[in-house]
Amino acid sequence: MTSSDPLRHTRGFDLSLSHKSRAAHALCRHSWNFQLRLPLMKHCLILIAAWACPLLGAAQAAAAPQPEIILDQASVEIFPESWRGGEVNANAKPLAPSQVKRLRRIIDRALAKYPQALLESTLVKLYGLGHLEYHGVATGGTRSADSIYVVCKPTYTDAAVERIIHAEYSSLLFHEHHKDFDSEAWKRQNAQGAVYLGSGVAAVKAGKTSSEMKPELNEQGFVSEYAQASLEEDFNSHAARLFMGEDAYWRALEKYPRLKAKAELVMNFYMRLNREFSPARFAAMRTDESTLTLAGIFTDKKFEEKKVPKMQWSSLGSYYWTLEPAAKEKESQDLVRVEAASGQRRVVVTAEQMTPKGEKKPLSLSEFRFSADEKQLLIFTNTKKVWRKNTRGDYWLLNLDSKKLEKLGGEAKPSTLMFAKFSPDGSKVAFVKENNLYVQSLESGKIQPMTSDGSAKIINGTADWVNEEELDLRDCFRWSPDGEKILFWRFDTTGVKEFSLINQTDDAYPSITTFPYPKAGETNSAVKLGVVRVADQSTVWLKIPGDAREHYLPAAEWTPDASQVIVQQFNRQQNTLIVMRCDPGSGECQPFFTETDKAWIENKNQGELQWLQQDFLWLSERSGWRRVYRVNPQGELLPITPDEQDVIEIVAVDARRGWVYYLASPHNATQRQLHRANVNGEEDQQITPLEQTGTHSYEFSEDTLWAVHTYSNFTTPPVVDLVSMPKHQTVRVMEDQKELRDKLAQVTQPKTAFHRIQIEPQVEVDAWMITAADLDAKVKHPLLIHVYGEPAGQTVKDAWGGQRLLWHWMLAQQGYVVASVDTRGTPAPKGRAWRKAIYRQLGILNSQEEALAVRTILQRFDFLDPKRVGIWGWSGGGSSSLDAIFRYPDLYQVAIAVAPVADRKLYDSIYEERYMGLPKDNPDGYKNGSPITHASGLEGDLLIIHGTGDDNVHYQGVEKLMNELIRLNKPFSVMPYPNRDHSINTGEGTSRHLYETMTSFLNRHLLEAE
Repeated sequence: MTSSDPLRHTRGFDLSLSHKSRAAHALCRHSWNFQLRLPLMKHCLILIAAWACPLLGAAQAAAAPQPEIILDQASVEIFPESWRGGEVNANAKPLAPSQVKRLRRIIDRALAKYPQALLESTLVKLYGLGHLEYHGVATGGTRSADSIYVVCKPTYTDAAVERIIHAEYSSLLFHEHHKDFDSEAWKRQNAQGAVYLGSGVAAVKAGKTSSEMKPELNEQGFVSEYAQASLEEDFNSHAARLFMGEDAYWRALEKYPRLKAKAELVMNFYMRLNREFSPARFAAMRTDESTLTLAGIFTDKKFEEKKVPKMQWSSLGSYYWTLEPAAKEKESQDLVRVEAASGQRRVVVTAEQMTPKGEKKPLSLSEFRFSADEKQLLIFTNTKKVWRKNTRGDYWLLNLDSKKLEKLGGEAKPSTLMFAKFSPDGSKVAFVKENNLYVQSLESGKIQPMTSDGSAKIINGTADWVNEEELDLRDCFRWSPDGEKILFWRFDTTGVKEFSLINQTDDAYPSITTFPYPKAGETNSAVKLGVVRVADQSTVWLKIPGDAREHYLPAAEWTPDASQVIVQQFNRQQNTLIVMRCDPGSGECQPFFTETDKAWIENKNQGELQWLQQDFLWLSERSGWRRVYRVNPQGELLPITPDEQDVIEIVAVDARRGWVYYLASPHNATQRQLHRANVNGEEDQQITPLEQTGTHSYEFSEDTLWAVHTYSNFTTPPVVDLVSMPKHQTVRVMEDQKELRDKLAQVTQPKTAFHRIQIEPQVEVDAWMITAADLDAKVKHPLLIHVYGEPAGQTVKDAWGGQRLLWHWMLAQQGYVVASVDTRGTPAPKGRAWRKAIYRQLGILNSQEEALAVRTILQRFDFLDPKRVGIWGWSGGGSSSLDAIFRYPDLYQVAIAVAPVADRKLYDSIYEERYMGLPKDNPDGYKNGSPITHASGLEGDLLIIHGTGDDNVHYQGVEKLMNELIRLNKPFSVMPYPNRDHSINTGEGTSRHLYETMTSFLNRHLLEAE
């Protein structure tokens, strides 16, 4: 579309003009007749622009007939008169300084890709920045003989705006140099008979209005006009993608010959215009990795770290088993034995040997497990997700001597076996199938049921939903050391209220998944422990005292001599933990020792106990710090690790040499290092080298002489090496992430810093902050807070954060400042008092301290804009985000709540009652700690995101919150993801779409706010 309307040269100057100049602009624009004012107006407005805008000099004004770039949202003058209406500009808003800076940066980046000589001959580079108009008349860009308009809505990403610039500049060149373009060769590449209809802008350029953009109106010469305009649009689309260096586009060129031919025609066109263009120059655009994009992070996944293949230490020597690409079978794996000291490798099982008879492809190993003598191998494959993890699938047995491969489970349906494991002597395998426990003889193949009452209500050998989620109970049976008995859990869900998830999209009619889910204060499953004798399938039930529905059994283990079972029993409030010894023959149980706490007791002793002959190790906060204790047969506790520092996790026990290895970080709660303590409590050492600040994890060999060590920090992706112990000497690097580090080196990385912030006289919180590498401290920047805020997680950790961290980096590149704070109640290693301060105050104390910290941050850093503060979080962080914007509307202008708990009474019993007490005992806490109670405080912009298939935090809570906000007449936005669970990451394109949605929302309401 062409126009000589001079007003188009002035819209960019509105923001920088004085009150007088803006009035003059308005007078020029609205007072004169559109058809008659052109010559005089052009002269008038060029003078106004030169007078008002410091970016324009006399030379530029004189060069006004040359094209310029004007950034705007949608200017009525670029459309036919019939499109104009009285309300088109009713919501016009001036650009904020941050928007100005952002758009100027995009222009610089886009035009830097063209030779200067070409730009000087065709374009006056002009920063014309005017109004943003929220009427949405058009998207994209348009061009006249003397202007390029970039129609950029506030939701547009930097990449989208740059793409528009390239498309419109290529259109300008296409018209001026059409003789240099082989349009006939271009048309031959289109599929025969295909009609390319192009875009709405193409219709405008063909002289048509929106009312004529209908398929049935292809007569009266419209087709030929439209097709000509569409050829230009087609050309622009290819040119823009080449100049953007879109990796997906370049990959497509190798796949589609016609597409490649078109790309070559575009490149040839530019090479005729200027000799500086070459195929290498276009290829270099593809490799420009300095700026992070959502496509690069979430679609192309350019920055994924490499994972070390699954490995398992041997119990017989200093070597481990791992999976490596098969030598013969493509895309398959061999099982390899690796000597720790030398790194010598030997293929033990080939992919071919793991191929079932009659099949062409080998089994895909999700997990593998050896018998004690390492002569037999269990292969877990064809797995299916059961709530959070893939714990249901098929099991195959491979005899390493005979190479015989056979499927276990008899006539079991596919993907119905769970937790298969060898008996101690390797003669049998026990597994769970459809809520019953079975044992299969490996010699005869005979399968014997150990339980027979399994059903939709009775669960044997695995757990119900809430015990799995909150107590980490999944594999719920244990072979006795002598192989004669099996200890197992039984859950009776009769009477537990059920919740239903509705799938509306997989078929014409909805399907419903219903499962027992006890919400806070509701009836729990009845849980008990049985000991079944394998020989005759007789069961002895352990006589656990108390109401089976009013306690939890988070852990139970055999003693090494198989004479007793050590059982842990929580009361319902989880502030008393009784440890008892039970006789597997009679079922009699006797209390051994007891832990109590005025708040709650951490469930840190679940899983396999660590034994020192007849003693075992125990984690307790009884001194005010989480320490390792040694428990003797009399129930007496001897402290091993130092006081006034927290043990995060026991990693390994060297019983032979008398050392306990554990993770701790006594001086910096954001980090993790390896320590070891003498089992007599006489000595404590840090093993991780002092210079390796950050986060460390370890997987020890059985003899504790070797460990696979993983290390990362906030700016370093995980490096994995094999170290010898206890000197922590690197033997070899298993994964150095070189490819990822090389890619990150090309990125303009933001500045990152950790801070400690005093929010009260006795309360100091940890925080991190991410800012642009070239942060202009003289300009005010929007602040985005990332929050969790509850006892289930920390956000302030000196560790690599993967995609989420890179997204925060991307936001910093675009002008945000991103920060995070860990308030009291988060599980930082700062002592019991720190962690338990939030008891009965979830949503109350953490939101209050978060607000104090954010106010302190705003005061400390002058470059932050207190009028543009946003907060976002997931799950508990989603709840914290709601609390923030509802409770502190004077502080937060924007919030994104992903999968939040809106009403605490709607979440599960174990989690809520642990931290809040029972609803009947703390009604005010449940009310005041629920975001929905404070919804009337909403004044800013809120986006709620939730998966409708979330079995954990139900979409029900969001719908209740929506009803309350509707009742209060509060505007808000909501993005439901159909059938996605709590992670919202299943389904093609989901993660990209989610982060695109959040980014657009933040850009519209935070980055580009007035």
